[in-house]
Amino acid sequence: MIKIVDDITQANCITHSGTMHADEVFATAFLALYLKDIKVFRTPEVKVEEVPEGAYLYDIGGQKFDHHQADALLRENGIKYSSFGLLWKELGREYLKEIPEEEREDVFVGIDKELIEGIDAIDNGNFPNITANYKVKTISDAIKWFNPAYASKTDEKEQFLKAVEVAQMIFLQVQNQMIGKQKAKKKVLEALTNVQNHILILEEYMPYEEVVLSDAKGKEIYFVIFPSNRGGYAIKTIPKSVEDKTARIDFPKEWGGFVGKELEEKTKIKGSLFCHSNLFLFTCATKEVAITVANKVIAEKN
Repeated sequence: MIKIVDDITQANCITHSGTMHADEVFATAFLALYLKDIKVFRTPEVKVEEVPEGAYLYDIGGQKFDHHQADALLRENGIKYSSFGLLWKELGREYLKEIPEEEREDVFVGIDKELIEGIDAIDNGNFPNITANYKVKTISDAIKWFNPAYASKTDEKEQFLKAVEVAQMIFLQVQNQMIGKQKAKKKVLEALTNVQNHILILEEYMPYEEVVLSDAKGKEIYFVIFPSNRGGYAIKTIPKSVEDKTARIDFPKEWGGFVGKELEEKTKIKGSLFCHSNLFLFTCATKEVAITVANKVIAEKN
């Protein structure tokens, strides 16, 4: 439960008022999950001696969970922590205590890398280098949209609570994804022990790319085959590395964009269903057809 209070003595969470940003919004969302029941006091300035004992003071006040000081804490990669990252660093492992110990650290790091580090970076002025000729928005931008619009009569407190609610949903989704990745990791590693002709076959879809790109046995994988959620089986290309998203092997250009009978004519393989125009995805009627298609492409490339 999250409640906004007007008296600092009633609060167990204290942050700044005014324009909201992703770091203190997500920090509040996380604290609500960690503490279960929070009373938030938002203020333009705070005297540390007025903060109730045991209350969390963040993104304001120059204390442990603020990041506006000259000597604010940096990650090993040079990215400065924001209030969200500082709270996660301090409390995240305890929050994840119900997760099996052998998976906990990877989930902790995964949440930090997938969500928190980017929010920290942007809040500290380290913006991503985007070359697209259209506006690309981040989670931090989405949270800013909850600030009251100019000349509107929107209540700032209500908007803050709405933003926190959205942030909490996003956080929990990322958390679930990271937990799922750890459960999938064991199965992907097992499947990598049964690879034939550079093809990884999964009996169900699961997150696989990070494992394939990080494990020694994954270095020679060209394609992964798995059941498609649209029916049939999918074949996906594998990128060269985490940094280089170029496929190790593409599907033939002359297959791109074709479906059904036209694609079967191109491939000479019955059961070919669809080839993406960008050549990274191919779907087939059965697993056997998928294996045939993948083997054909590998043989022709070699």
